[in-house]
Amino acid sequence: MGVPTIRTGKYHGKADLGLSRYLALYLAQAGWILLGVYLLNNAYWPSSCQPTGAVEFVTCSIRLPESRNWVEAALLTWLWSTPILVLLDLSRRYSALVARRTR
Repeated sequence: MGVPTIRTGKYHGKADLGLSRYLALYLAQAGWILLGVYLLNNAYWPSSCQPTGAVEFVTCSIRLPESRNWVEAALLTWLWSTPILVLLDLSRRYSALVARRTR
């Protein structure tokens, strides 16, 4: 038939995507940070746990879903997934640096 076949070697691999890739990446990161700011400003922390420092945010975040509101549940997810996303980004950058040095 007349349906073209997409070859994975041509479209996936080492092709440089240029500026649009970086704009999309940093726009998504900025949106993620703005989402976190919104959630932090609108979340209701339980009266038994009012965080004042970074460590207390982590320890008190477990109690956020007790109010059963979506903002608090989303903030819990945001607080626990953000460090993982940062570590994945740093890992990607480190791997690119190592690959560049071994060439």
